[in-house]
Amino acid sequence: MITASLDWLPGTAFAYMILFARIGSMLMLMPALGEQTIPVRMRLSFALAFTLVVYPLLSQTMPALPTQLPGMVGLLFHEIAIGLMIGAIVRITVMATQVAGAIIAFQTGLSGAMAADPTQAGAQAAVFGSFLSYLGVTLIFATDLHHMALAAIYDSYTLFSPSDPLMFEDAMQLAIKTVAGAFSVGLQMSAPFIVFGLVFNLGAGILGRLMPQLQVYFILMPANIIVGLLLFALLLVMMMGWYITAFENHLAMWRG
Repeated sequence: MITASLDWLPGTAFAYMILFARIGSMLMLMPALGEQTIPVRMRLSFALAFTLVVYPLLSQTMPALPTQLPGMVGLLFHEIAIGLMIGAIVRITVMATQVAGAIIAFQTGLSGAMAADPTQAGAQAAVFGSFLSYLGVTLIFATDLHHMALAAIYDSYTLFSPSDPLMFEDAMQLAIKTVAGAFSVGLQMSAPFIVFGLVFNLGAGILGRLMPQLQVYFILMPANIIVGLLLFALLLVMMMGWYITAFENHLAMWRG
């Protein structure tokens, strides 16, 4: 009689659970792949499927099954913490569209126009920022950068082994650097509008001093909006080029 041993099942199930803990946490926060507009069940199903795909490649790097329950729980929370830290830091990069949208809306006089932002869990944001966020997510898929994001998830096991201790200090420094980088990219995207706002308001101020009886800002406000929209249409390709390049460089950092 032939008997089959099932001793490998606990170790296999544990390795799969440990992989899913990090991958699922990262995919819940990853830009484009983890947007709040995507149903949670779809994101979880994709995380389970992606874990199954990479399991043959990463199973040998997983630690052995601990003999005690505290060791299992500690390793599980270790992987969840790494996934949340990486996902949150990558998510910070989409702040660039919010910074650029807020500056553009202020300079064109449309800061009061609000719309739901898909990258901020549906929170209200300036309409320019919401549009840039939608466009950024679309371009990530159109340029296949979501494939690079999946590759970065796989390569994260090379940079952060499950057996290595958590590096909270390095994560905080990287988060601060990422926030500064996102603000810098957003400022670069909106730089022409800052110059336009300075020139326009300077000219309006001089005209107001020369003609005190004329309601300068009341007359020039429609012109400000029209010129701002035309400038936005002309510079949109350049702005999104800055954004996609910055996002790609940030993902490349996680790939070592």
